[in-house]
Amino acid sequence: MLLSSSSYARVVRASAWYDLVVTAPFATPWTYRLLHDALALGGPADRMTVLYANLMGSVVLVWSLLRVLRPLPLYGLLDGVARVLFTSWQAYALAHGAAPVVWLFLGVEVAWGVAQLAPWSRRNTRENLLHLRPQTP
Repeated sequence: MLLSSSSYARVVRASAWYDLVVTAPFATPWTYRLLHDALALGGPADRMTVLYANLMGSVVLVWSLLRVLRPLPLYGLLDGVARVLFTSWQAYALAHGAAPVVWLFLGVEVAWGVAQLAPWSRRNTRENLLHLRPQTP
């Protein structure tokens, strides 16, 4: 699969927008509580769970903003690797009784991971992507 520099930048930027929308509720204790209640996860979330959700949400928001503003090919590669990790942990959680809603997120993580990693599997595409400049919107 060959992607132009502008096409790959659009993929990187689109995955970042998805992350911004999906992760924003995790970034503060107040928005996380609303999300927790909306997903009917049962009972109040303990303080450490809220803390880790807020930390994860904050880091992903900053990472997403970087990719929206500068959709560099390297950032697409690194985000693809991160999605492999996220997918692994989601699969682990599902195997250990996580809520079925995690299947939805796992599917999306796989799709974004493939979209961002597949171009790197071809040598000529990989070499071209490494020399790309970020595209302006």
